[in-house]
Amino acid sequence: MGKIIRKRYSLEFSIGILLFIFALSMFLSMQIFEIPRTKLHEGKSVYFGSALISSAVIIMALVLWEELLFPVRLKLEEGRTVFRNHRKKLKTQILIYCAIPLIFGLVYVEYEVNLFRFMAWAAICMIAPVAGKLISGIKNYNDFLKLGNETIEYKNNEKAGVFQLKDIKHITLIKDERDILHKVELLMINNHQITIDLDEMELEAFIGSIENFMTVHYGGQLKKQLKSN
Repeated sequence: MGKIIRKRYSLEFSIGILLFIFALSMFLSMQIFEIPRTKLHEGKSVYFGSALISSAVIIMALVLWEELLFPVRLKLEEGRTVFRNHRKKLKTQILIYCAIPLIFGLVYVEYEVNLFRFMAWAAICMIAPVAGKLISGIKNYNDFLKLGNETIEYKNNEKAGVFQLKDIKHITLIKDERDILHKVELLMINNHQITIDLDEMELEAFIGSIENFMTVHYGGQLKKQLKSN
């Protein structure tokens, strides 16, 4: 299973947050429907339609706010620590995301809606998870960083490599303006330089652990920490 470095939120907190989001969404989503909320629309309550929209908002929140469902784990593999965007998490996110267009399709077919407001809600609920999490997760589906006592291995889309620590002269940690690690430069003994772009690899949740591992295990080879402009 690996080592958990960030637990998901407690069940009570998660349920409380989701109930608040659901109630607020249900109140605001009433504006989508053209008929008064006190009336039935062909035997169907507008409140039920609003509850469907609120369910779509909940699903969007579950995809975007990963801490509600998914802990962050480090995987241990043959003496190495593996940092990667977990595939099971991504598959689960995609699966529950598929319910969003189904919900909006059902509401559109079954209810009389204000088209502009309906499209605005649908666009937010369907585009935000894709732009915020799913595209990046799919793009970096196979990416990983493996740190061991003898090797450093990584894959970043078409870039990949395995490097023996004995062949590395210096390791430089590069941070951004927020003082967050986002690149690692390896200077080999033959003066060839390799840049590992952590900020392109869907590894944000692991950055602190990566920096800590390198500081503890590669301290003798760490040249200095730089901040990029």
